[in-house]
Amino acid sequence: MTDSVRKLRYFFTSQEFSDGVRTTLSILLPGLLLGWHGDLETGLTVSLGAVCVSLADLPGPPGHKRNGMLAATVLVGLMALITGFIQPYAWLLGAVVVGASFVFTLLLAYGNRAGSVGTAGLLIMILMLDKPLPPGQVLPYAGLVLLGGLWYAGIAGLLNQIRPHRVAQQALGDCIRAIADFLRLKAEFYRTGTNLEADYRRLVQQQVTVSEKQDAVREILFKTRQLVKDSTGTGRRLVLTFVDLVDLYEQITITYYDYADLHRRFEATGVLDVVAREIEEVAAELESIGFAIQANHGYTSRRDLPAGLERVKSRIDALEDPARPGHTRMLKKILVNLRNLVGRLQDILAYFDASSPVPAGRELEFGRFVTHQSYDVKVLRDHLTMQSGVFRHSVRMLVACLIGFIITKLLPGHHSYWVLMTITYMLKPAFSLTKQRNVQRVLGTLAGGVLGAGLLWLIPDRQVLLGLMVVFMVVSYSFVRINYLVTVTFMTPFILILFSFLGLGYVQVVEERVFDTVLGCLIAFSVGYLLFPRWESDQLQDYFKAVLRANLKYLRTLQEVLIGSPVALVDYKLARKEVYVSSANLGAAFQRMMSEPRGKQHRPAEVHEFVVLNHILSSNVASITSSLLNGETRPALPASGLKNLRQAQQTLHRSLRRLDAQEPENLPTDLPTPAPAHSPDAQLGEQLEFIQKVSSDIGKVTEAVLK
Repeated sequence: MTDSVRKLRYFFTSQEFSDGVRTTLSILLPGLLLGWHGDLETGLTVSLGAVCVSLADLPGPPGHKRNGMLAATVLVGLMALITGFIQPYAWLLGAVVVGASFVFTLLLAYGNRAGSVGTAGLLIMILMLDKPLPPGQVLPYAGLVLLGGLWYAGIAGLLNQIRPHRVAQQALGDCIRAIADFLRLKAEFYRTGTNLEADYRRLVQQQVTVSEKQDAVREILFKTRQLVKDSTGTGRRLVLTFVDLVDLYEQITITYYDYADLHRRFEATGVLDVVAREIEEVAAELESIGFAIQANHGYTSRRDLPAGLERVKSRIDALEDPARPGHTRMLKKILVNLRNLVGRLQDILAYFDASSPVPAGRELEFGRFVTHQSYDVKVLRDHLTMQSGVFRHSVRMLVACLIGFIITKLLPGHHSYWVLMTITYMLKPAFSLTKQRNVQRVLGTLAGGVLGAGLLWLIPDRQVLLGLMVVFMVVSYSFVRINYLVTVTFMTPFILILFSFLGLGYVQVVEERVFDTVLGCLIAFSVGYLLFPRWESDQLQDYFKAVLRANLKYLRTLQEVLIGSPVALVDYKLARKEVYVSSANLGAAFQRMMSEPRGKQHRPAEVHEFVVLNHILSSNVASITSSLLNGETRPALPASGLKNLRQAQQTLHRSLRRLDAQEPENLPTDLPTPAPAHSPDAQLGEQLEFIQKVSSDIGKVTEAVLK
């Protein structure tokens, strides 16, 4: 199957496409039905309420989505009422909109869902800027907007009741696909002539994606009581599949080797390409499982992965040389890891057999794996300081909206609502995101304007245009979380077609929209760049501290396991999650920094080296710890190994102290010292020595970054 076909197959069963179709129909139906009965204006008002509330329809647990949409509905209705009454007083209206831009943006302190509720309230105000209403029509208009919000929330809630597991299936399938792509990137490390530095860059980038997908699944599965408590049904199987999937991902990440040495010794034999092909087969099998879950159908494996493992074994055995004992030890370790990977894949496949009982004894404290948002007023008060990124972003939004409102009042003939709407969508907390969105918005508007104008010029049939508008809406709403450039490119022609139905000339509309879009983007970009911007290099130390703390906890967990102290499986998995999340956050920050002006980038080579070394360290720690906890090995701990492990912790702790002087001066020393081993494991000693060396390198890189 070609890559394009595979992507299309995933897209049409994805949550994004389902949401795109649902959002389109929920917004379009009121206008079409009421327009069909001769009351198009009422229908468009109801649709407007649905458009605003759709902004709060973010992925997540059904209860959170419902609460977010209901809050948005109430806020949208209230703001429509307020805006309608103060609309005749232009400067008062502007002051309220600008003030609301600050207050509603500040809701980001409570998370993205609360921020989207605020955006919905701000959007209805902006869209009513150029819509004067007689006092007697304000209340009915606000009522219709409120009705539109309730309509949208009702449709979304009804679909969730009809298909309660669908969102979880789609999110889990999407996560599995991301891990399959991560595994394919791991295969590249073994290919002949590969560029290891480029491989690591792509791997870190994909690690960010995997972390985001895993967080999305955790939010849906672990915060939905129906899924966690379902002991026999589909929901319970989804939860257990995800638990095994995270273990499988760990198995993938722990397969670290000295790839440069590996290629130097074995590339000429061709065995590494055989390994790469087998990893590709495992990735393809994993992706097929993900598609089956996402599409909600059964799956029976057609790949003979054990036969592939035997082929790898045969190639390794052929390289055995009695004159060089241990020559192929590294290759045999790769084979063992591949077998473990296939074994975990078989465990996941077992869940497709609905007749088999759900495994017992797999309970975890799922609530500990997700964050719980507090909505206390204290949270908002704590952000009322210039040290808060949310507060600084809120001030930037206020200033940008103020500039946009004043300019549009001084330039007659241009639409305040379109300029301000562009500003609210384009201005992001991080400058790198603002820059990216601005470029995509301008390019998408230009391309979409040409496409829309061309279609309106070539196609006079209104029914054909209506069909095209529906298609454009579906595409636009389907890509809003995937590719903003595609969203804008297809949103522009459907808006032009809609305006043509309302009797407006498309040439004039294109000219006005392009100008207003460019003006809004320029304001957003300028304010984001000039008004105390948030450069990623300024945030790096926070990400470094999170990574070092997570790895220190990971190393302590390893030490506890090695000396025989009891370690709960859930505690190990929580430590592992902290490492994954902090590493992904650092990788994402590095990517954003690389998109900022070169003069604002701080030691990018050293930061990239830190990211790679952190990946190597966590892979090696996980390799030892997971095998011990799973009972695969119980090696005797050499005294030098424990010393290396303590030195590694001390090195990371010193680096952490350099970043944060509030850290305790000394590491805790409450763990007992084991008795000397009679027959210490030499291989374990080598692994711990390597961990100490990598930790030392991390310390040196940290010092270089701080210069």
